[in-house]
Amino acid sequence: MATTRRTRFSRRIPDHVTDELVNVLSEPKTYEFNSLFELVYENLKERNAVSGGEEMLRLRAYEKLQNLVTRGLVEKAGKKYRGLERILEASSKHIAAQQAAAQQQQSS
Repeated sequence: MATTRRTRFSRRIPDHVTDELVNVLSEPKTYEFNSLFELVYENLKERNAVSGGEEMLRLRAYEKLQNLVTRGLVEKAGKKYRGLERILEASSKHIAAQQAAAQQQQSS
């Protein structure tokens, strides 16, 4: 019997940085990255979910923001970012609900 290796990285849920980006960008405002990061950083500090230092968090937040832009959930105009209608699809709650629905369909 051959053993199967998982070659795909499974995302840990919840992803606090992406969730805070979604929370801030769900408001109908436009943000430059620095002001967006300051809001995200303050919210994460309030939730006691900051780890790895501010500079590392800034890099992670920028990477996750670019991922949201690539997925079409955030609009980038120059150096300003604005969440689009489907931005809530990136939240951990939405992803967990989709996974639960898929598992329920498979077991039925």
